[in-house]
Amino acid sequence: MLKVYARALSHLGPEKGRAVLIVGANLLLGALALLDPILFGRVVDSLSKGTHATWPVIGLWAALGAVGIGAGVTVSVLADRLAHRRRLAAMTAAFDNAVTLPISRVSEQGTGKLVRVILAGGESLFWLFLGLMREQLPAAFALVLLIPVAFWMNPAMATVLAVLAVVYVVVNVMVVRRTEDGQREVDQHHQEVSGRIGDVVSNVSVVQAYANLKSETAKLEALGAALLKAQFPVLNWWGLLVVLTRSASTVAMVCVFIVGAALAAAGKTTVGEIVSFGGFAGMLISKLDVLSGSIARMVMGVPTLDTFFDLVDDRAGSQDDPDARPLDRVDGAVAFEGVSHRVTADSDLGVFDVDVTVEAGRTVALVGASGAGKTTLMALLQRLRDPDQGRITLDGVDIRKVTLESLRKSTAVVFQDAGLFNRSIADNLRLAKAEATEAELEAALRAAQAWDFVQQKEGGLDYKIGERGQLLSGGERQRLAIARAILKDAPVLILDEATSALDTVTEARVKAALDAARRGRTTFVIAHRLSTVVDADLILVMDKGRIVERGTFAELCQNDGRFARMAEEAGLLERDGEGLAEAA
Repeated sequence: MLKVYARALSHLGPEKGRAVLIVGANLLLGALALLDPILFGRVVDSLSKGTHATWPVIGLWAALGAVGIGAGVTVSVLADRLAHRRRLAAMTAAFDNAVTLPISRVSEQGTGKLVRVILAGGESLFWLFLGLMREQLPAAFALVLLIPVAFWMNPAMATVLAVLAVVYVVVNVMVVRRTEDGQREVDQHHQEVSGRIGDVVSNVSVVQAYANLKSETAKLEALGAALLKAQFPVLNWWGLLVVLTRSASTVAMVCVFIVGAALAAAGKTTVGEIVSFGGFAGMLISKLDVLSGSIARMVMGVPTLDTFFDLVDDRAGSQDDPDARPLDRVDGAVAFEGVSHRVTADSDLGVFDVDVTVEAGRTVALVGASGAGKTTLMALLQRLRDPDQGRITLDGVDIRKVTLESLRKSTAVVFQDAGLFNRSIADNLRLAKAEATEAELEAALRAAQAWDFVQQKEGGLDYKIGERGQLLSGGERQRLAIARAILKDAPVLILDEATSALDTVTEARVKAALDAARRGRTTFVIAHRLSTVVDADLILVMDKGRIVERGTFAELCQNDGRFARMAEEAGLLERDGEGLAEAA
């Protein structure tokens, strides 16, 4: 727990100056909290003796109260703002790393779980920072000052306070140890519930289509029941601790007055001093309550912060080489040199011994059954993964020697799922080029044959397209994704089955848009429909991660091999007495 706590506090480092100011104000608040019962006791003694020293003490008390108000305002305002800023900075760091993780890792974790990890981690950090700066520090400073001052004033009554403090701490430590493992289990159940909710909501159309609402609700209720089963024992311990701590204040006060009454009868203390120690007893328990409450929140938050920091530290994605340099002007010549990559250590999925050289401006088609390695090969080109063997070059430069940012700026991708956000058309396009003007947006949309339908939408470029672009048709979504790729104007273009989900009429329009996008760019086309790759400069036929055939459409058809059989099945070739010929 202490290691996680120290890691969390390190996030305050960028704002040391403000943190030091807050610590100083808290030290002052701790001292003033101790002076309150002392001055109260002095006033009581002064009044009981009928001396004229009462008014100066009251005046000093009031002045110190005003100083305390100023210090309290300083702590409240600065601590709130600092905690908010550091929370957002930590969440941004986690977000930055999450969006660089491999797709396989994101899929394994689940988007719902990742979102909860970022939000819950940020929230835990916020309350940890705020609790430290507004509650824990003044409480700790007051307690540190209380013990020596109490022993200086009256060792007998101070001993009573010390014994009570030890008992209080022992009980709290016992509860923390009893609940630490249970709280980790509770947090795991919370993540499962969040993951289930995110999974269902993101696929709500499927749930509705299969009339599976009751089943999904029942499963969520079962997860909730498991969560409560794990949580109730933890809550029982903390509930017991609350009862004990609430009674501790009364016990402390009674003990102090019993000892104080005996000492007063023996002439070893004054009424004012007893009153002061009564204030000390109340302050002791209240400050220990603050610290125990903070410790409880820390214990409950440790699993959440552990998971949060695991996400921040996850370096499963490709990283920049220490000597990486940005790419300069890119022509787009790509070479795979002896490239092999196994998706997982115990899997046969991946690519093996791939050697391909592609001149700038050429179009290469990748065909083959699902799992043949087409998408993995393109993931390697984008450095979403790194080869286990061999290397990939862009304009003769090993892509591991260039910065990821410059590499990915040199590559545009159009996916089968268009990958659109619940934002306006303009905002979706500007993901490719944030500073693009409306004229540039229009030019890209025209090239993608999308300008006409955009003009017909209410608000035009400002039309909000819904989650995943669901307020657009399939063809409109794809043409918008193509327009985004055109706007990016990257020298390398990857088309990942960009037309496979479309009807033939829509496919023809999208294909025309893709032809415009390909112009002047090195293009890699992943396709199941062979009709889309007839005019490719090079076709690579992949099977089980290896290139088993290569050539132009005509060359592969003449070979009467695997590709020729695929083309025949697709109706692109006909077999006659003399062999295969292109279908009319």
